[in-house]
Amino acid sequence: MQPAVRACLATAALAALSGAFPGRPLLRRVQPRAAPSASASAGPLAPVAAPCPSGALPDGDGCVPFAQAQGGEPLEARSNQHHDRRGQLRVYDQIPRHPERPEDYGAYRYPIPTPEGGKLAVSGFDLDLPDEQQRRGAHLKAVGHGGVDLAAPRGTGVQNLPLEGQEGDTEVLYIGELFGLSVVTRHRRQEHGHPREYLVIHGHLDRAAPGLERGQRLAPGAPLGQVGDSGSEGVVHLHLEIRRVRDGVDAATLPAGKIAANDRTIAVDPRNLLPLR
Repeated sequence: MQPAVRACLATAALAALSGAFPGRPLLRRVQPRAAPSASASAGPLAPVAAPCPSGALPDGDGCVPFAQAQGGEPLEARSNQHHDRRGQLRVYDQIPRHPERPEDYGAYRYPIPTPEGGKLAVSGFDLDLPDEQQRRGAHLKAVGHGGVDLAAPRGTGVQNLPLEGQEGDTEVLYIGELFGLSVVTRHRRQEHGHPREYLVIHGHLDRAAPGLERGQRLAPGAPLGQVGDSGSEGVVHLHLEIRRVRDGVDAATLPAGKIAANDRTIAVDPRNLLPLR
């Protein structure tokens, strides 16, 4: 590799590492670039466009993810348990926050606007905590919380937010009753050479966006619906939950009642996958 090209790539790496938290994209093989001709190398060197996905830099004939260069690990599921409201012990899988990811919920972007200096997250992921520390309440139907609840005025627009390291467009998987009126989107990533699918549940909506349909491909920022209190009457908020589809499960065939079932999908601490602010 010519020194000037190596310098350009090193500069790009430093700029990316200082401006964003590393994702976990696939180490992808690419075709080597053809050597520049003698006439081309005689003049000023044009900027080189790295043939790598977002979050990775070229290295020889391959691409090196930032996270791998810094020792990042894949998202691993762990088992935990709690007692439900009937006193029965429930055992489930969950993916806790990776220690490299910020603990503060205010460090992340969300599908709704974050008020300047205001508190957005009112209840976070706790399925990784001991049984007695998981969320409970007289008016809550479930024990434990597999997502994050975001406070916002009724009617606040909810938009498609691609996950960190996502490949391709977001797809609408489901519109209907789940956690109140919910819109579920489907997202794809590569994690250390393994393809993964994630479902994002946007729950307790007042209404879905006009014209939104199952199977529709969405660009970043596309409208999904509006914040409401369906299924949580009197408590206006957005329930945001991310679940990883288990290997061998076809998300397109999941009925509504199985989207959040432990044997089909795994609850993920959303801080693992939400983009940083």
